[in-house]
Amino acid sequence: MKNIFYILSLSLLFLSVSCGEPKKNSTEAILESNDLEKIQQKRDELTNEMVAIESDIRQLDEKIKEINPEKNIPLITSYEVKSEEFNHYLELQGSVETKKNVVLNAEMAGVLERVYVSEGQNVSKGQTLAKIDDGGLSQQLAQMETQLDLAKTTFERQKRLWDQQIGSEMQYLQAKSNYEGQVNAVNQMKSQLAKSVITAPFSGEVDDIITEEGNVVSPGQTPILRLVNLNDMYIKTDVPESYISDVTEGKNVQVTFPVLGETVETKVKQTGNYINPNNRTFKAEIEVPNQKKDIKPNLTARLKINDYTNENAILVPQNIVSENAEGEQYLFVVENINEGKGTAKQVIIETGKTQGDKIEILKGLEDGDMVIQEGARSVKEGQTVKLINY
Repeated sequence: MKNIFYILSLSLLFLSVSCGEPKKNSTEAILESNDLEKIQQKRDELTNEMVAIESDIRQLDEKIKEINPEKNIPLITSYEVKSEEFNHYLELQGSVETKKNVVLNAEMAGVLERVYVSEGQNVSKGQTLAKIDDGGLSQQLAQMETQLDLAKTTFERQKRLWDQQIGSEMQYLQAKSNYEGQVNAVNQMKSQLAKSVITAPFSGEVDDIITEEGNVVSPGQTPILRLVNLNDMYIKTDVPESYISDVTEGKNVQVTFPVLGETVETKVKQTGNYINPNNRTFKAEIEVPNQKKDIKPNLTARLKINDYTNENAILVPQNIVSENAEGEQYLFVVENINEGKGTAKQVIIETGKTQGDKIEILKGLEDGDMVIQEGARSVKEGQTVKLINY
């Protein structure tokens, strides 16, 4: 409005000059005179002219409003709110893991004599994968088994004699002790010899042959191969402690793998009972269906965990909710709608969770209320409004 006054004032001055106003009375001439009294007088004249123009404009506005009363009625759009199911999701990031992803190491020192499998080969639980040179342990075992046979025969004969009360008890006990000691020695040697053979602890796929045949290996230090099973996959993620009662076993989860461009629906498999004091989170495991075998360990995943559901929620766009000086949230509804016009009413509301651009209304609105959407920021309490979408 001030710009209009300024333009009108300049227009009047221009008209005055164009009509032959002497230069000595023009604003330019007065400014050049550097006479404070004349400058002040000229300013007062212009101010009086502006006041007169403002008065004329007000009269014109009133007449326009009288002739066209709808000119200043704000235009709005509204929609009827209805209860609907609302699902809130906690968005997290996790990593794919599997409990069946192991590197098999040598359990005894020696030369890696033979690798029986190749990379990418499927193997069964208990299948022999590789063999380490036993350094003569198998020959020692054969000798010990021969000695065991002798000790067993001696013990059995001595037992028969003792059962017939023939011979001394000491001879019987000595034969028994010798036999049992030999049995333990053979079993110990077999256990030691078994470490020279590397077998599959579970069924899976040989992912990597790490050490080739002919290399010297050391127990617990030399990795031989990696075995992976992609059937028992899960995603591990850290959940903030504030969601400990919301993220529970069986909750629905939407998992997206950005690299694969794939989204799957699954559930929370397990939640941890320990809260990490460093970041105030607890662990959660998410099931991963992997029928196509394209999901691999350590793959990054985005998680949307359904932590809250309201089957009869009222939702409105977040951008129509405002806050007053008392910190109360409010929005406007339109009432008494008649022939495309209605009355704006301010409603104090209580909000809940948000999802995307929607916010849940817990109190203040009911089914059937007409909420003002477009134009909500420009209306006032009790104001007449016109519905564009009526």
